[in-house]
Amino acid sequence: MSDSSWGAPPHAGQAGYWGSTGGGPLQGAAPAGPAYDAPEAQQTRPMPIVSDVPAHGGDQDHQDADRGAARLSGPLFRDETFQAGGLPAETQNPEPMPDAPQPAPAPQKKSAGRDLSAAIGVGVGLGVVIVASLFVEKAVFVGVIAVAVVVGLWELTSRLQERKGIKAPLVPLAVGGAAMVVAGYVRGVEGAWVAMALTALAVLVWRMTEPPEGYLKDVTAGVFAAFYVPFLATFVALLLTADDGPWRVLTFLLLTVVSDTGAYAVGWRFGKHKLAPRISPGKTREGLLGAVTFAMVAGALCMQFLIEDGTWWQGLLLGLAVAASATLGDLGESMIKRDLGIKDMGTLLPGHGGIMDRLDSLLPTAPVVWLLMVVFVGSA
Repeated sequence: MSDSSWGAPPHAGQAGYWGSTGGGPLQGAAPAGPAYDAPEAQQTRPMPIVSDVPAHGGDQDHQDADRGAARLSGPLFRDETFQAGGLPAETQNPEPMPDAPQPAPAPQKKSAGRDLSAAIGVGVGLGVVIVASLFVEKAVFVGVIAVAVVVGLWELTSRLQERKGIKAPLVPLAVGGAAMVVAGYVRGVEGAWVAMALTALAVLVWRMTEPPEGYLKDVTAGVFAAFYVPFLATFVALLLTADDGPWRVLTFLLLTVVSDTGAYAVGWRFGKHKLAPRISPGKTREGLLGAVTFAMVAGALCMQFLIEDGTWWQGLLLGLAVAASATLGDLGESMIKRDLGIKDMGTLLPGHGGIMDRLDSLLPTAPVVWLLMVVFVGSA
């Protein structure tokens, strides 16, 4: 029955609102029947003042049901919500008073978002391997770069296929990527460009062995992957070719790591203003300032004490450039991962994600450091 029936005017031959016509039951008493069973008893309606006098002509069961449905409420009228048990809703489910003091929320601690112990352990282990290979034999370090490139290409192509259905051919990319690093170390910039062109050609030809559907997007992704991972990594091998190559590579690695660490530390402690919320919500302007400050100080020290013929002011400029390129590289991969709908490129490195999650800042920074080194102290 609709709520409007409770306020409808009386009709001829029907009981009036305040009295009985024709000796019917007292008004305000709910008629018994299927419409007033327990499942339908939860309603909110104005209730009239009803006498406790038993209704005339009704049996005892109907009178008990009437008393349960129509009860006295308030001095005049009040809306009450009745549950199936017959008690008002506020009685069954009491709510706290508006003025009652609410308990203060427990303070939340800032979280780093990763397992810091695992991240530090893995980072230290990688650092030992890199430094050992760097200063023991240059060719060994070139092999380390090639391995990192191949693993990074595998992660990138796997995520592209899983999330977007893009099948960038891994075999020509892996072979061409490793050859690109070696060619850059042996033949310089010209060798790197030739290897890049041959790798792109190999991607185009390799993809022809499969059906033409999706050919354009697959080869486009393949050429992009060849440029993004192995070609940019080749500039690390180019840094190594100088007489003080190991120290140049060490400076490049130190400045990139210091930049990332400064951004993380300052941003986690003082970060309030988002840097690029649509791309990477965790990065802040305060973190960028920390990256610039830390990298410039480290750059001045490295150029003054590690690089032959280097000066501290060159290190300041180098640190500023590294902070900018590392941040852009981090944002660039964040765009890729956001487009793919993933947090990390892989799970190979506990606390870090995948290899590509560590190369994101290094890859775009390598050509910047190589170019500035050539300008400041030459390529020999």
